[in-house]
Amino acid sequence: QVQLVESGGGLVQAGGSLRLSCTASGRTFSSYAMGWFRQAPGKDREFVGGISRDGSWTNYATSVKGRFTISRDNAKNTVYLQMNSLKPEDTAVYYCAGRSLAVVVTAASYDYWGQGTQVTVSS
Repeated sequence: QVQLVESGGGLVQAGGSLRLSCTASGRTFSSYAMGWFRQAPGKDREFVGGISRDGSWTNYATSVKGRFTISRDNAKNTVYLQMNSLKPEDTAVYYCAGRSLAVVVTAASYDYWGQGTQVTVSS
């Protein structure tokens, strides 16, 4: 069992930056590929990006490519989402998620989820 806790959300002006963190309990964090998802009011949860178990591979949604960066520190059981050049359309609750196999874009394929952290980007 893995428990995930996100932090770092908040209110930021358009063009600003935020870094989200997701810390996992347990000693097997390096066994899990990690994904970041977001959900805006009235919309489906969407894939933002993901990182492989060893951190050597990342994948991003087209809407955030070049602005967001995912990294992980397996020694700290933490995955990060660095968000730059934020836009009002990035406003959403952001979730981290883990699964034991490779990164996929389908939320239903992830086994573990954090509680989410709100990111609000003002224009």
